[in-house]
Amino acid sequence: MITRIVKLEFQDDKIDDFIAFFETIKHVVNEFPGCYGMKLYRDIDQPTIVMTYSHWESQQDLNNYRDSEAFGKIWPSIKPWFAKKPEAWSVKAHFNGFES
Repeated sequence: MITRIVKLEFQDDKIDDFIAFFETIKHVVNEFPGCYGMKLYRDIDQPTIVMTYSHWESQQDLNNYRDSEAFGKIWPSIKPWFAKKPEAWSVKAHFNGFES
């Protein structure tokens, strides 16, 4: 399993548009084959910064999503709202103190 973390920084006047749009598409990613779930975090001190945090069965499953029609509709919709270039990491847990 891998975890994908994506940092997105939006223009001041576009963050509310993103949050509203996210509410309409969040289940598309969350229920995509190979995805075990996704969270959206919003920075406390810089509310124009959000991070998605998702778990994937494999890198191939993530790539399948990134090559999908769904991603092809979502990404172009939000890309013009960015204030900075997105940053992304695919990581594997070295230690997880959250699971029992």
